Amino acid sequence: MRGSVYIILVNWNGWRDTIECLESVMRNSYSAFRVIVCDNGSVDGSLERIKAWAEGRLDILPCPGSLREYSFPPVPKPLPYVEYGRGEAEAGGGAADDGKARLVLIGTGGNLGFAGGNNVGLRYALAKGDFDYVWLLNNDTVIHQDALSTMVAGMNKNPAAGICGSTLLHYERPERVQAQGGGYYCKWIGLPWHIGRFRHPMRLLAGRRVEKLMNYVVGASMVVSRKFLEDVGLMCEEYFLYFEETDWAIRAEGKYRLMYEPESIVFHKVGSSIGTSSNPGRKSMLCDYFSTRNRIYFTRKFYPYALPAIYLMLLGALLTRLLLGRWDRARMIMRLMVDHRTGYEQVSGKP
Repeated sequence: MRGSVYIILVNWNGWRDTIECLESVMRNSYSAFRVIVCDNGSVDGSLERIKAWAEGRLDILPCPGSLREYSFPPVPKPLPYVEYGRGEAEAGGGAADDGKARLVLIGTGGNLGFAGGNNVGLRYALAKGDFDYVWLLNNDTVIHQDALSTMVAGMNKNPAAGICGSTLLHYERPERVQAQGGGYYCKWIGLPWHIGRFRHPMRLLAGRRVEKLMNYVVGASMVVSRKFLEDVGLMCEEYFLYFEETDWAIRAEGKYRLMYEPESIVFHKVGSSIGTSSNPGRKSMLCDYFSTRNRIYFTRKFYPYALPAIYLMLLGALLTRLLLGRWDRARMIMRLMVDHRTGYEQVSGKP
């Protein structure tokens, strides 16, 4: 059957989330899959704990609540796995890797960011060459058992589709939508808007309407075709955090369709571990830096004629930081407006 899938999770000091995600992934209704966990240089012993989980020596109890059924009780152990460093993985793994192990663990050797971590897994998959799709899935998610099967079925029916997104619901508040598949990025203000945000899952926008509106698929859940990868290429690693999926979609414009599968349900913890709050007073310095830097970089790359409008918007952001008394953030924005290539250490004073 057409539709063999590699599921790629990137872990960075988040083994508890990753194990809960793996428990839900391993009980999904689609059988033709392997899971790749790319560990981005974690310092909390993540790989050892994930291996202990796979061997049946460690169980993680999910928080009690409505989502417990998706990751509990634990799937039978042990789960066969193979483990590689980055170089060996990108070459397709060792001679003993016959594809029978359901789980592949890869140490990337450092924090490569969202795109960099995923790209290591993508290179492994491309080197193996035994797949039709890859599912890039955030490690801080829990999936409905039919989340993958519905996307693969939709992609099989639509060969022009390059990327397919899910209905993303808030993990803590599953009655609230985070995004229907993707969103709309406005080049004149340099900001995205997730389609269907804050809606109730019973009042979703029609799928066709969503596909007409969206110009990117949210990176928390993206099924990507092998043909797309071979034609458009991997994700751009210049961003490190934010804008990677939008860059990917823009590069594919006119070549591939962006698709949304409403019946693919994924519950997402919405990046709380890296401080991705919409409130500028709560957003971490690192997230604020990459959000500002990449807003400029992305615009320079694809829409240089929109830069004056972006700088005007950034002046507003600068004033907001000043009103909040965040002098360090205001200085950071000012320095990035002068030169967006200024490094994080230079603007933050942090290593």
